[in-house]
Amino acid sequence: MPKNKKTKRSTATSASAPYSASSRPSSSITTSDHAAPHAKSSAGTNLIAPNTSLGQHFLKNPAVVTAIVAKSALKPTDTVLEIGPGTGNMTVPLLQQSKHVIAIEYDTRMVREVLKRVEGTSEERKLKIIQGDAIKTRFPFFDVCVANVPYQISSALVFKLLAHRPMFRCAVMMFQEEFALRLTARPGEALYCRLSVNTQLLAKVDQLMKVGRNNFRPPPKVESRVVRLELRNPPPPVDFREWDGMVRLLFNRKNKTLRAVLMTKPTMRLLEENRRTQRALRGDVMEEGEEKNAEQIVEEVVSMEQWKDKRASKLDLDDFLALLAEFNKRGIHFA
Repeated sequence: MPKNKKTKRSTATSASAPYSASSRPSSSITTSDHAAPHAKSSAGTNLIAPNTSLGQHFLKNPAVVTAIVAKSALKPTDTVLEIGPGTGNMTVPLLQQSKHVIAIEYDTRMVREVLKRVEGTSEERKLKIIQGDAIKTRFPFFDVCVANVPYQISSALVFKLLAHRPMFRCAVMMFQEEFALRLTARPGEALYCRLSVNTQLLAKVDQLMKVGRNNFRPPPKVESRVVRLELRNPPPPVDFREWDGMVRLLFNRKNKTLRAVLMTKPTMRLLEENRRTQRALRGDVMEEGEEKNAEQIVEEVVSMEQWKDKRASKLDLDDFLALLAEFNKRGIHFA
């Protein structure tokens, strides 16, 4: 079919993309280096059929769309980053309430569908689409992020947003319910994990609403929740690589005591190597027998009254910050 032949295009520019629609010069589309393969069928029904292997579940309830857009609290001057616009059900109201929308979409069929939704409307000039993988694509500047997130990229997307600079005002995102609850889990709860601690260190997280599975096409196997992330500004005065190195280690066995987790031979080797590297970088000379080794220092710390018999699953942010500070003060580093 002629249309199928047109899907062959150069990756050098976006102008030749079949979905860029040169007859619609006011729409803008960019192709990422990490773009998806082209869909082979151009049949109308296939263009909007969800691809569940990509985690696509289209939000079909207009009331839920309206609620999410409202909770985003958009301003007329805002640039919105939408990740995974699908068929554009949320893209259109976002365009109506903001200055610009930049949408990142992996599936080329959905790119074409969103462009069709705005063709010939007043919102057409306000939309830019980047076709590619959201995790591998460099984010542009934006004020607010809105996303219905596939489960496969949920964790990677959260960490990418937490590290994004310049800071944005907020991100309003829909996740599978269990993942969303992990973001706000507290010490002692079953879902409390490294994701909980790292997210709460760098952002304020609010649960906004629960969304039933029947609001999607096709219905996913689980319920969903909408959360809002607001980056802490200024960010906490902690080296995140150090912090995450310690937290990752402790949550590998979160219900074991700190001593049981840390006093293993592989961990001791790692901490001793880190300690010697840090001293070498500072130019310190350590005479043999001059100082305690990493094992002795860690033993001293985990034997302190405030840490004795403590477990990562029960520690809060202040506990982890105090523990890292104590280790660093004594020359123990996790990165």
